[in-house]
Amino acid sequence: MRCSDDRWARAGDRHWRGDARLAAGCAALFGTMSVLVDWDAGSLTPPRVVLWLGMSAALFAVLLPPRVTAGTGWLAVRGPWRRRVVRTDALTTVRRYDGVSAHLVLCDAHGHRLELDPRVLAANPLIWHELDAGVRRSLRRGTLLQGADVLDRLGRSIDDETARAVLRASGLS
Repeated sequence: MRCSDDRWARAGDRHWRGDARLAAGCAALFGTMSVLVDWDAGSLTPPRVVLWLGMSAALFAVLLPPRVTAGTGWLAVRGPWRRRVVRTDALTTVRRYDGVSAHLVLCDAHGHRLELDPRVLAANPLIWHELDAGVRRSLRRGTLLQGADVLDRLGRSIDDETARAVLRASGLS
C-alpha cells in the first residue's frame, strides 16, 4: 500500500490555506505595485512586465509554506518542487535542530528523509497524533534507534501549551 492511497485517514495542516493565501496576496501585491510604479515612471515595456511577473512568481514560491499531511503510518511534506514522505511506523532517527529556523529531521528504515517545522505539529493536534502513534509503533518494532527523547520532549511541550490554551480559553489562568 502506498502512502497516498490512504485517503480516508488523512490529517492536514489546518493553517496552510491561510498561509498560502497570504503568500499569494503578498506576491500579487508586489507584482501589481511593481508594474504600477514602472508604468507611472514611463518605463514599462513587455519584457519588464514579464520580469515583474517572474519576480512575483519567485516571491510566491519562497513565501509558500510546505504542506504537511499525515495518515496512519506516514507523514508527508510537500514543498513547491517536491513531496517527501516517511513511514512513521518505521522511523530510525529523529533529530531536532534549534536556532533561527527550528526543524525536525525524520528518517525511516526505507531511506526516506524529511524536514518539518515543529510548530506545525504544535498547531495541528491531528498531525501530532498520527506522528505520535507512528513513533510508538516504531518503538515497539525496535526501528527507532535515535531521537525518541526528542519527540518525548516535543510531546510534553505540545501538551503543556495545549493545557495552557484550554485554561486561557476557560478563563482559569
